[in-house]
Amino acid sequence: MTNYEQINNLISSFSGQKNIISFPVVYLKITEDLNTALLLNQLVFWSDKSKRTDGFFYKTYGEWHEEIHLSEYQVRRSIKKLKELNIVETKLKKANGSPTLHYRVLMNNLSDLILKNVQNGILRNLRNETEVSSETLTDDYTDDYNINNMSSKSDSIPYSKIIDYLNDRTNKRYKVTQKWKDLIKARWNEGQREDDFKKVIDVKTQQWIESSEMNKYLRPQTLFGNKFDEYLNEYRPTIASTRLNEVEETQRRLREVYGDDYQNE
Repeated sequence: MTNYEQINNLISSFSGQKNIISFPVVYLKITEDLNTALLLNQLVFWSDKSKRTDGFFYKTYGEWHEEIHLSEYQVRRSIKKLKELNIVETKLKKANGSPTLHYRVLMNNLSDLILKNVQNGILRNLRNETEVSSETLTDDYTDDYNINNMSSKSDSIPYSKIIDYLNDRTNKRYKVTQKWKDLIKARWNEGQREDDFKKVIDVKTQQWIESSEMNKYLRPQTLFGNKFDEYLNEYRPTIASTRLNEVEETQRRLREVYGDDYQNE
């Protein structure tokens, strides 16, 4: 059995019924018209039932109306469209002694249209699936890259150095626990670096170390929490203030030595 014969048998098997009429969606895609798709469905159905060797069969307009409730005008219009698609042909042949319009479905042409339509649909689906797969692969690759990149960054975070610095400045004994690592990592992912942690530790140690009330807050959960950026902005370099104090002290001594003769320029 050839491919065309297999397709033709398949087309005939799913086309047309006597009491409940349904038709393949592909007929609607081919004809782009509901009435024409319905009529094509029934033409295929009755064509397969024809006993004529040439494949023709006949039906009156009254019979079409009774079967699928299409008027003569609607049948004529649909037949014209099917003939333009080159999937149906008509001929006047004798039936019961009088010329009657006969129909024949050009199954090979119909098969070609169905295959073309199905292939286009498959290609569209494959194209869509390829695009989705490509986007998914790109997203997955990006996610994997970001995760791996973040993992490599996380591995390079100097957790121990930061905690050790805190312990040295505050005389505490905090260990590098996962809780403290999560806090440090959160700030690190915001762009803070080791020097920033040291600045926060320095500024808050200077402010709180001598306070019995505030000393207890010299701890990771306070220093490395949501107020980290606020604490960092409080930092002022001590070098500048030290130099200023030295200048002022020098000026004071000069005034003591020279008295009113010394002028501060």
